[in-house]
Amino acid sequence: MTVPCPVVELRQYTLYPGRRDELIALFEREFVETQEAEGMTLIGQFRDLDAPDRFVWLRGFPDMVARKTALEAFYTGPAWQAHRSAANATMIDSNDVLLLRPLDDAPGFRLSERGPRGAAGPGPGAAIMGVHRLDGPDDALPARFRADLAPRLNAAGLAPAAVLATEAAANTFPGLPVREGETVLVWIAVVTDVAAADAALSAARADPALTALLAAPLQLMRLQPTARSRLRGSIPG
Repeated sequence: MTVPCPVVELRQYTLYPGRRDELIALFEREFVETQEAEGMTLIGQFRDLDAPDRFVWLRGFPDMVARKTALEAFYTGPAWQAHRSAANATMIDSNDVLLLRPLDDAPGFRLSERGPRGAAGPGPGAAIMGVHRLDGPDDALPARFRADLAPRLNAAGLAPAAVLATEAAANTFPGLPVREGETVLVWIAVVTDVAAADAALSAARADPALTALLAAPLQLMRLQPTARSRLRGSIPG
């Protein structure tokens, strides 16, 4: 199912040691349907395979005005008010947030059906996400990514499920900070399992044209979907 998300938040939480599963269980029980009831799309939730205390998730909105309305409704609503203390108690930092938009006029994220409420453990598949800092809006990387790098990633087994860039509009909900003063490009690829992700990364690193893309300055994450993530496994047909 293709779901349009013209505005996307990429949220990375640093948690107290050993508390990630606790937060994920709470999040997927109490904060999935309640956020979507306010007009958001919960795109995907992930465990970072290389950072045991990091929880990564994405949510989408129709536009910046709708984002403000949805966030105001959720964060003053009963689900967050009832469970915010328990959620916040697991977190060292929840302010690593990038506000993004699709790089091109992409139709949206192709998402699977969500796992049932109460599902636990990992979901199927794995994902690779790259976050690249750009030298402002005139950086050449987005055009090069479209023309050359995305096809090369595809050939290596890392077909981008989405390519996003910084949303330049002002944060319409200042109660939740976002990273400002920087411009980024973000891509995410989903594959069948962790072994496939590692093999695809090795293949990509063997391509000289991708070597610089996968090197610093870059945040490259190996991610495992949660049981209720809709971005999971191989991109559905």
